[in-house]
Amino acid sequence: MAAFTGRQYQCSTDEAYQTCTKGTTSAQVLIGTQPRPAVFSLQATGAAAEAAAALTEFAPEALELAHVNPRGQIVDWLKQQSSKTAGKTTAGSWTVEYSTESGSEQPGAILTLTDTLCKVDCGAE
Repeated sequence: MAAFTGRQYQCSTDEAYQTCTKGTTSAQVLIGTQPRPAVFSLQATGAAAEAAAALTEFAPEALELAHVNPRGQIVDWLKQQSSKTAGKTTAGSWTVEYSTESGSEQPGAILTLTDTLCKVDCGAE
């Protein structure tokens, strides 16, 4: 997540995740001993349509900074989800899930990548 700090993101750590935020977007990575993050999540807050657009714009840079591949395939799939409220696919060894939330305290859009190769400590406790 050091690459995010270099791009003027504000980063912090809680018990399970390191989070880097800029404006209405943020990236979260599950802290652990895995060779690569077991869970990597991108979020954009706001009304569903606006958040989905912000997430689609944010994803290419965030996935590049986090060294996630195949990022082109993930970004292309995310663009196809813009009018939907949820979707799920696989890309390389990642399970990729997209969802929007409305009517909650923090409405927005979320893209979550889960490493299918992870076998131990693969989620927050």
